[in-house]
Amino acid sequence: MEYVRVTKENLENEHICCAISNNRDAQVMSKKAWLAGRFDEGLVFLKSAERGKCFIEYIPAEAAWIPVEADGYMVVNCLWVSGSLKGHGYAGELLAACEKDSREKGKRGLCILSSAKKKPFLADPKFLSHMGFTACDEAENGIQLWHLPFTPDAEPPRFRDCARHPHVEEKGYVLFYTDQCPFNAKYVPILEKTAAERGIPFRAVRLTSGEEARRAPTPVTTYALFRDGEYLTNEQMNEAKFLKLAGV
Repeated sequence: MEYVRVTKENLENEHICCAISNNRDAQVMSKKAWLAGRFDEGLVFLKSAERGKCFIEYIPAEAAWIPVEADGYMVVNCLWVSGSLKGHGYAGELLAACEKDSREKGKRGLCILSSAKKKPFLADPKFLSHMGFTACDEAENGIQLWHLPFTPDAEPPRFRDCARHPHVEEKGYVLFYTDQCPFNAKYVPILEKTAAERGIPFRAVRLTSGEEARRAPTPVTTYALFRDGEYLTNEQMNEAKFLKLAGV
């Protein structure tokens, strides 16, 4: 497989969200704007040259948009291979490219969010274990931090205290999200509109900086839904799913 590294120079012309064909779609535009602000912080977005859902996105932990203490590590934001490209070993190739790049940059290892059992939009723990990763920390809601150290003495990364016990002091539904996930540009407004029309208490909190994200009360910052203070899910909601969840 041939891969293309997306940069500030080619971002406008590259297709970065293969689930959406229109580059002028609000979802793609929000994601590209988010990426443009991260390249100078060391973010790497590597994707297949062939059209399809096949890419890896990673960034130095010090600039990552998740609440972790992982000095010297590289955080893998997303590793996604699906559709017709799945099952050909491309995920392993992308991860190997990330590891090679990270070693050359003097990093201490890689880390990524997962869980003991596969959860939507999180890395598959079976795949991570196969690739040599091990779980090194776990939040109260079952979200885990996995790592692949490059040296035996590399200190394992861990969640910051703010994310260890996910909770908010607010009744109703509270959603934390970032523009790292392009689908939020479409589905968050849908939830806001649906909740308003049905009289469901709902507040969306858009995290607009890495500093805000690193202080968030949740390990997953791309999408984290709370109800009456308690963490519910990182699974993205459309109108039907949200209404079912709310019992309406």
